[in-house]
Order: sequence, then structure tokens, then C-alpha cells
Amino acid sequence: MATTDAFIGLGSNLADPTAQLARAVAELAALPDTTLVAQSTFYSSRPVGPQDQPDFVNGAVWLQTRLTPLQLLDHLQEIEQHHGRERKQHWGPRTLDLDLLMYGDDTICSERLTVPHPELPNRDFVLQPLLDLKADLALPNGQSLVDLRKQCPDNNLRPLPPLSREPISPG
Repeated sequence: MATTDAFIGLGSNLADPTAQLARAVAELAALPDTTLVAQSTFYSSRPVGPQDQPDFVNGAVWLQTRLTPLQLLDHLQEIEQHHGRERKQHWGPRTLDLDLLMYGDDTICSERLTVPHPELPNRDFVLQPLLDLKADLALPNGQSLVDLRKQCPDNNLRPLPPLSREPISPG
């Protein structure tokens, strides 16, 4: 089976968000039949939705995988659970949020999964990390992420300094 490029968005605003994302990147790199191609810079941004919560740390990774979209989604949700993710409030605070943003050139609309992620054009904290990974990335309909980024609302996006180069274990 051929590999597919998959782009995953990461977000956290609880329990040491930068460390949550760093551990999640290591866990994503360890997925079966999957290779981590690149990791974006981490960014800080205001929360979307309820404002009575801490700022978020966001980033993205580029994976090459032989997993199907739903298999990948299952793994993403397992990683979220491992990080103590609780789904109490829509757009509320969270220890870890992993979103399958893009899966090859596929357009998927099912009960469990919509790809490309429907909010992608409205989120600078998603678009900028994706552009860090691949500057010429486009949606399956051909729309350039560079163009979407230019039109995107500002969410006070700020790059964070790089983490230590010490590897972070997945467990």
C-alpha cells in the first residue's frame, strides 16, 4: 500500500501545553506504518470560543502514513485520551487536541470525520503551522493555503521559542 501525506493539527492550553504537544509529536512519530516528515514551530494564540481560558499552544506535523483516514483518527483519539482529554465544552480548554486537517488530496465527509478540516480557512493557528511544513500546500480544490492565510482573521498568533533539542519520549 502506498503512503499518503497527512497533516495533523495539535493544540493544548492545559497541563504544560508545550510539553503536551512535544510528547504528542513523539507519539505521532511512533505510530505504526507512519513516518514523521516534519514538525512546525509551536505558536501561542488566543482561544477560539470562550475567552475565560488560557491561551493555546498550537502546531502541526506532516506524516506519511499507510493508515486509512479512520485508522489514523482512531490513533489520534487514543493519544488524546492518553493525555487526559475530556470533551466537556465545545471549544473549551483541553490537555490535547489532535485534528486530522488534510489527508492527501482526499475530501472526506462522514459522521466521524470531515477532511479537509472545515475550520481550517478560519484559523491562523492552523494555517501558519501548515505553511511552515509545506509552503505550497493547497486544499484538494486547489485553493492555496497562502491565499487563505492572507484572508484569515488574526488570533494574536505568536511563535514560541524552539524547545530543547533533547528528545521527548512518547510515554
